[in-house]
This record gives sequence, structure tokens and C-alpha cells, in this order.
Amino acid sequence: MSAPNPNLPRKHFALVFAALLVTAAGNTALQSVLPVIGREIRIPDMAIAMIFSLSALFWTFSAPFWARQSDVRGRRKLMQLGVVAFGVSMLLCGGVILLGAHGLVAPMMTFVLFTLARTVFGLFGSATNPAAQAYVAARTSATERTAALAVLASAFGLGTILGPAIAPMFILPWVGLAGPMFVFALISLVVAVWLQTGLPDDKPTDGELEGRGAAASMPTIGGMPTGASAMAAEETMVSGRRDRMRLADPRIKPFMIFGFAAGSLQAATGQAIGFFIIDRAASEVGLHATQLISIAFMAGAGATLLAQWGIIRLLDLSPSQLMRWGTVIAAAGVLGIAFAPNFHAMVLAFALSSAGFGFARPGFTAGSSLAVERHEQGGVAGAVTAVNGACFILAPAVGIGLYELVPELPYWLGAAGLVALALYAWTNPLLRASSVEK
Repeated sequence: MSAPNPNLPRKHFALVFAALLVTAAGNTALQSVLPVIGREIRIPDMAIAMIFSLSALFWTFSAPFWARQSDVRGRRKLMQLGVVAFGVSMLLCGGVILLGAHGLVAPMMTFVLFTLARTVFGLFGSATNPAAQAYVAARTSATERTAALAVLASAFGLGTILGPAIAPMFILPWVGLAGPMFVFALISLVVAVWLQTGLPDDKPTDGELEGRGAAASMPTIGGMPTGASAMAAEETMVSGRRDRMRLADPRIKPFMIFGFAAGSLQAATGQAIGFFIIDRAASEVGLHATQLISIAFMAGAGATLLAQWGIIRLLDLSPSQLMRWGTVIAAAGVLGIAFAPNFHAMVLAFALSSAGFGFARPGFTAGSSLAVERHEQGGVAGAVTAVNGACFILAPAVGIGLYELVPELPYWLGAAGLVALALYAWTNPLLRASSVEK
């Protein structure tokens, strides 16, 4: 991992990366142990999915607010807020699971308290992502931004390797399955202090805030201003202030549609994979289910990192190419999960689907960033973060519901949805035009 631009020193980029990494690793560690926790405490599978859904609902509505606040209060401060909120949430979650595992709290009360603890992350943890994206986007040129945001997005991929890898190490006798949550709460505190001491304060001055709200040059596609861009710029000049970027803004709407669809399909199929492994592979391989789930997540994360750290940078792929080919590759992997004859084939198919999503998601993020002006990066980052959160409101429950009907059903439908999304990426004019920026 290297700094994408002299305006963004390597040390500063590493700090921003770490802020996303700790939340990604902690959340994936939680996702890898939660199916086992649910089965041991006797919490229904659907209730486990609902925990993430409610947290994602709060995340979706709070992310645009924190994105606007990052423009006013500084991106460093908002990254710190999100990391601290994540740590507090994990500490509370670990305490609830500890009580439930020892029978001190009834299963449904454990579910209620755990859901409330995750709400802390949904409300305040969403501050990290838009602030981090806006911080990097504002310090990179248009030609560098796709690669820079792809590297930043790989924090999630690296986190999904580290989280499941170290989670089993902290399942200790005196804390049990709650151990990983306590550990990540401590790590988040260290990262918050690191941000405070290592990242410069970027709170804008009053003069800078005034300038950011002034007239902006019109966004272009292929060097020519579009009608939608001209209207958006005119509205900014008239208002003289920075409004929340609407998801229906014509410049980014196709990217938001693509991002929501891709993220929802990944959330639905990913949420079901843990239960799929427990029911299909645990007895076959003879290992503890937590180990098998961790292996699958680590393989998927490794494939994501290969795509984002290696292939994207090597081939210099544009946002449109990432979205097109990413959905095709993900479709092949998701379909492979449904027909996997054994655990090893299941892991390979999951890795292939993860690589596909590893292309598609940065493509949507970079494409939407390139579609707007530099002074609007906070707004578009908030929109992207809100969409990413919205993917987890209903999709996990849908994935589990389909799984309970027919275990392969989420993957059959997921593959069909990804093929349809690939056609959308190939035919939509704005998604195709995002390659012009390369």
C-alpha cells in the first residue's frame, strides 16, 4: 500500500486506511462468530439477520449527516468519532453476549440488548467511511482517484482476512465467543488515539467554508459539460451553500442504483454463507463451524485484495470496466456456490464471487466520485456510504429467508440478479461514460 499522491503522504493515507481497517476487521470477525453464537444461545437465524438490518437502517440515515459534518468540522474529527463509536458498540456487544452465554439473560433479551448495542455503531460509526473517502478524494486528481479509492476500499478486504483470522484466537475460556469483541474495542481506541496524534487537523477555516459554498465549475463527461451538471452547478451558485447531495442527482443516480443492487446481492448471499457452511460442511470436514466460516471469509477477502491491490492497479481499469466485469465474475462465483459439491469447492466459488464484488464496488465508488466536483466530495461520499448501509437493511433478512426455503435459492437468484446488473452496466450511458475519465 502506497500513498497515491504527494498531496496525501503515505503516513496520512495509512492512518485513514487504518480507520476503515479496524471497523472492517471487527465487523467481519463479529459476522464470522455470530451464527455460532446464535445457535449456542438459541437465537433464531432470522433474528441474527435483523441485528445487522437495524444497524444498517440507522447507518443509512446518519451517513449523509456525518458527511456534511465532515466538511464543516474536519474529516479527521469525524473519522475519530466513527472509530470510537465502533469501539463502544463492540464493548457493549461483548458484554451482552457474555451475559447471554452464561444464562444470566434470556435469549430474546440478549437479542434485544445486542441489537441496541449495534445501534450505537449504526448511528455514529457511519461517520468514518464518508469522511475517509472525502479525505482521499479531495487530495487526489481525477486520473488517480480510481486507484486511490480502490486501495482505500481494500481496507474492507484486508479486514475480512484479519477479522476471521484472529477472532478464534480470542475465544478464551473466561470470555468465550465475546472475546473478539472486547479485543476490537481495545484496538479501536488505539486507532482513535493514533488519528489524533498522527493526522493533521483539517477543520476548514471560515474563509474556506465560504469558498466551498461558492460557485463551482461544471462537471464534464469527456470534456463537455452535461445539462444535468450545468443545472446542478447553477443551483450551487444560487444557493451559495452546500446542500446534502441527493441520491437522485442525475450525475450520480445510475451509480447509486448500481451500488445498491450490487451491495444488496453481496449482502444477501454473504449473510447466508455462514449458515450454509454450518449445515452443509461442518459435519463433512469435521472441524468447528467457526473455523470453517473463518476459512471461507479469509479466502473471499484474499481474492478481494488480489483484485483491488493487484489486478486493478496492474491493468489500470476504469470505473466502467470494473462495474461490467466485476458483476460477470461475481455471477459466476455466486452460481458456483449453489452447485458446490463440497466445502473446498464452496470456498473457491465464494472467493471468485468476492473477487467480482472487489471489482464492482470500487468501480461504483470511483465512478460517482468522478461524476461530481472536488468541493462535492463530502456529499458524494455520504451518498455512497448511505447506499452501502442501505444494502444491509433488508438484504440479509431476504437472504436468510430464501435460505430457509431452499438453501441454494439465494445463490440462484443472486446469480440472475448479477447478470441483469451486468447488462445495466453495459447499457447505461453514464456508467459507460465513466471510462472516459481514465
